[in-house]
This record gives sequence, C-alpha cells and structure tokens, in this order.
Amino acid sequence: MSKNKVKLTKEEKKKLKEEKKKNANPIVKPTIIFSIIIVIVMVLVGVALVFLFKGEETKPAEGEKKTLNSLEKYGYTLDDKDTELYKTEFNKLKDNLESKEIDYEEYAKSIAKLFVIDLYTISNKTNKYDVGGKEFVFPDARENYELNVEDTIYRYVEDNSDGKRNQTLPTISSVEIESITTTTFKYTPDTDKNVNKEYEAYTVKYKAEYETASSGYDTSGEITIVKDGEFLYVIEKK
Repeated sequence: MSKNKVKLTKEEKKKLKEEKKKNANPIVKPTIIFSIIIVIVMVLVGVALVFLFKGEETKPAEGEKKTLNSLEKYGYTLDDKDTELYKTEFNKLKDNLESKEIDYEEYAKSIAKLFVIDLYTISNKTNKYDVGGKEFVFPDARENYELNVEDTIYRYVEDNSDGKRNQTLPTISSVEIESITTTTFKYTPDTDKNVNKEYEAYTVKYKAEYETASSGYDTSGEITIVKDGEFLYVIEKK
C-alpha cells in the first residue's frame, strides 16, 4: 500500500520557511528591554550615591568634640575644645574622685570652678545651644538651666558649625574661690510641687577673670552645691 505524499505549493513552502526563521530568532519584547534599562540606571545611581556619601563621611564636622578623658560614673568629660585652665581643674577633680577617700569640700570647689569656666568660656562653643556647665547641674534642674542660658547669656552667640565665626566671645582666664561654707538647701522639683526635699549643701563664693574685657559677663558670684548620695551638683547660682 503506497503512501500519498502531500505536496506543498511554492507559496506554502515560502510561508513555512518564514515561520521557522521567525521561531528561531524570536523578537525580544519592548517591556523586557525597558526593564533592563531601568535596572542598569538603578545600579548606576546606587554606585554614585555610595561614592557621594563616602566623600561626605570623610569631612570632619567643625562643631564635633573629641573626648580626651572622662569620669563616667559622674558624667564628667574632658574634650579637646576645653581650655588649659579647664583641663588643669578637671585633672585635679579626677585625682580627688579616684582617691581612696574623697575630700567633698575640694570636690565642691572643683565643680564650682569647672562650672564657671565652662559656662562663661563661650569662645569654644559651637552655637547658643552648646551650653557650658550643664554636666555639673542637678539633673532635675538641667533642662530649665539650659533653656535659661540659651535665652540669656548665649542668646546672641553666632553659629560656628563651619568654623568661620567672626565674633568676640569671652574666655575665662582664672577662677578663685573666696569662701566655702556648709549649709542645707530645700528643693522642690517642677514635676511634683508637693515634694520639698532638704539636702546637705555648700555655698561657694568666687571671683573670675577673663582673657579680654568681660563685656558685662559675671566676674563674681555665689554658687549653691547640693550633696545627693555620693554626688555633688550645682543647684543655684546668684
């Protein structure tokens, strides 16, 4: 039994050949090409951002402080921007607090000096919010202290984030303790007016000198320092 072969016309053969060629080289859809382009663009943008941020990280911030020493238990730090006078008194305080028996009267004198030096040496502050002396202030009174200093003593301090400030600001050159006496101090926190706790305290009178004219900044005053457990804090300044 013979098999009948189906013969294709020339037109059918041509069409079949074109179909085979078409299947062998499929056309890539436009959406796929577009997706590839998007991925490439995203990769390039990502690489550019990496280099951009890497470059910014290497630039040192003008207002950034470097800690040179610290008394972590007490929350006191010595920074590279602190003056030589401050560094000398800080090291004196450190020796006292790390001794076998702390001399609390000398402790009170030291933080009174450090408080005055840091508060009124404004030349090394970055801006009005870089308030000096706050680490020596009684914790419950610290926030009000900062706001008060920002609105008064530091009110017109220009920003120095870029290191280009051209403003004459005070620097304390010496602080002398004139007297220190023991007393008590009653404190009522803003958070609870029903509390009226009495603390052992020191009243410290001082006088200060500046490298240049004081320009209206305090040259003398009286500081009250309270004893809370083993810690001393500035609670009031007159």
